[in-house]
Formats: sequence, structure tokens, C-alpha cells
Amino acid sequence: MQFLEFEKPIADLYDQLEKLKENGAKSGVDVTATVVEYESKIAHTRQEIYDHLTSYQKVLLSRHPDRPYTLAYIEKMCTNFVELHGDRNVKDDKAMVGGFADLDGETVMFIGQQKGVNTKMRQIRNFGMANPEGYRKALRLMKLAEKFNKPIVTLIDTPGAYPGLEAEERGQGEAIARNIFEMVKLRVPVICVIIGEGASGGALGIGIGDRVLMLENSWYTVISPENCSTILWRSWNFKEKAAEELKLTSDHMKNFGLVDGVINEPLGGAHVNPDEMAVILKQKIKEELAELKKIDADTRIEQRIDKYSNMGFFDER
Repeated sequence: MQFLEFEKPIADLYDQLEKLKENGAKSGVDVTATVVEYESKIAHTRQEIYDHLTSYQKVLLSRHPDRPYTLAYIEKMCTNFVELHGDRNVKDDKAMVGGFADLDGETVMFIGQQKGVNTKMRQIRNFGMANPEGYRKALRLMKLAEKFNKPIVTLIDTPGAYPGLEAEERGQGEAIARNIFEMVKLRVPVICVIIGEGASGGALGIGIGDRVLMLENSWYTVISPENCSTILWRSWNFKEKAAEELKLTSDHMKNFGLVDGVINEPLGGAHVNPDEMAVILKQKIKEELAELKKIDADTRIEQRIDKYSNMGFFDER
């Protein structure tokens, strides 16, 4: 198990528990009662820490290396996943994955960013930062789902669209803008779930839907706290303050009306119990799809347009 810095009290208790078990095994002494006591302490300490998380600690949780990514959720929630590749123009962007899958008897198009589970795969997946061809692949798959009248579920987890020169040369901004424009008009139900990081246009490129949901320990904003701190204070040292001021966590987004719901995670985060998290997410997706299918396509599109048109607020001085 990997622990974040603010989880050190939990890590210390786990170390003590492991030593206790080792000593018990070596000496032949029954330590069952003490083990139960330590497990209770761990649960209590975890509850105390997670009841008082700061915004930046939630950002760190969203990046936890053990946190499940898009393909892990698809594997746990679905059967018969058929991944589709390429944008039919440049190449297949490994940072963006998608394809049809069977969700308890219903065919659904799943699309999402994939970060990679180890150093080599993170490089191949470009750390979940898609190029223009990734967003054009995503749009191609959405149009394919629309053609066959299949609902779309997008799983968002990206530190942002890839900002490299070659991405800009191939039309990164246009690709994201085109996706936003086209997703508003899709005639099939669209559910978007922010499962980790939801940064800037990289998230918006697959984030326009009838329902936008966030996992409890995810974030959604125009810029990461570190980059915000660098721009405003010329240093990363104010990233915690930037996270608080950006109001980027799931509870803030729900209060602002920018997302439609927050999905609770197992205590300790999605990475502590990925199987349970997948069950929770799957149930929520099925509930939302059942509701959306009751609404005709024209009404859904009209509601989608109204929803995004009404976002934001300002004060006149």
C-alpha cells in the first residue's frame, strides 16, 4: 500500500500492525485481540483524517498512483469491451481510449483518458494528456454511438490536454472546441464522470453531457493548483492556497451547479477498494441512463443547451 504524506498516521499504524503479526507468528502467541484493536485504530484514524481533508489533499488523492483509471473501471463494470482505435486522420492517441462494452445487457460507448499504471505505460499514454487526434478519435466514437443509437459514458481523468508545439500545430484548440460543439447536439444520452483530475479544456473536450458527475475525491477547474500558484505567485509554494481559492473540489462544483451530482467513494478513496468503487459507479451510471432514456432526444438536447447556457454568474458594480 502506498500512503500520501498526510496519511502518515495511518501508515505508522499499518507498520505497527505488520510487526505485531510477524512477532505473533514467530512466537506462536495469539495476537488476534490486539490485531482487532489496531484495525479499529486504523479505521478511526482514517475517518478522522478524511473528515477534514483540505482542497489540496483531495487533489493529491485524485492523483494517487493506485487510483483506478478508465480501463480499470471498464474492466470491472462491463463485459465484452471492444476498444476502437484511431482518428482516421493522424494516428491512434494512447492517452484517449474508447469502445463499445456490455453494461449488464446494454451496449454503451465508453470513452476516457488513460494515464498508465507504471512508468513505461505512463509515457506511452502521455500521462493522460491527449493530443488533437485523441479528441478527434473521441468524437468519431461518439458519432458512431449516435449512428447506432447507443448511450455514451465518458470518464474524465487528465491533467490537461497536451500543450506541446506539435499539438498546437495540429489544432488542439479547434479539436476541443469542435467536440464541445458536437457533444451538445448528440441525440443519444451522454453521461460524463470525473474520476480523477478534471483540468481545463482537456476535461471539457469529453465533458459535455446530460449528466456530469464527480467522484468525491476528484477536482474540476480551469488550471491545476500548482500552475495557478506559479502564475500568481511565481512559485509552487502557494499551491495549497491556490487550491482553496479555486474552489475546485466536488462539493464546491456541486454547490456552484457546475456538476449534477457527487458520487461517494469508499473511506480512504477509490484506490483503497477499487471493486467497491466500480460497483458504486456502475449503479449510478445505470440509474442515470434509465432516467435519461425516458426523455426524447430533442428535449434532451434542449435541456443540455439550457444547462450550459445558464452556467456562471457575475456581479455588476
